[in-house]
Amino acid sequence: MSEANQDELLGATRWRAMWAELGAREADPALRLQLLACYSELERSYHSLQHLGECLLTLQPLRALAEHAAEIELALWFHDAIYDTRRKDNEERSAQWLRDAALAAGVPAAAVQRAQAMVLATRHQALPVTPDEKILIDVDLSILGAAPERFKQYEEQVQREYAWIPEPQRRAGRKRILLSFLQREFIYSTEAMRLRLESRARANLRASIAALDTPL
Repeated sequence: MSEANQDELLGATRWRAMWAELGAREADPALRLQLLACYSELERSYHSLQHLGECLLTLQPLRALAEHAAEIELALWFHDAIYDTRRKDNEERSAQWLRDAALAAGVPAAAVQRAQAMVLATRHQALPVTPDEKILIDVDLSILGAAPERFKQYEEQVQREYAWIPEPQRRAGRKRILLSFLQREFIYSTEAMRLRLESRARANLRASIAALDTPL
């Protein structure tokens, strides 16, 4: 998809349509601008507006598989809304922001709860359970199956975000994270994403781990 498609998905028209699909009384235009500002923070390299746009694009062909596509979209908008590499509660704080904003807009409580749970699932501490959680997590992890040039850029972006950590510790921590995905039976939970990205994701992860094992 083109850059124009991404701009459209981040735009005010799609924002209003999403909230309408969620059953909200209104779509707060100021909230959209606030979220865009968060993803544009200078200290972000990977968890940025680029990542949000890529996620929204990746979701589009998977919407037909979803039970509540607008809830996945909402969760993507909030999943990295708060991102501080020195904290361990980013997902919890982002999920709470989603909850507060969605309830204030009149989104039904059950939908809010499902979207909030999806944001919390991006902690990647356990495999996703519901069909929509599986789609959202596959979207969030789609970068692992990116083309080599984009994957290299992603690795560099993550390294910049965590540059404050001493290199030996950063490498060890990064290796643990990447191995946790490589050691799964499947990286992707949906058949569509597995067929599209599983093989390339595993190749990317193996190459990244090998580079991390290279002596400093």
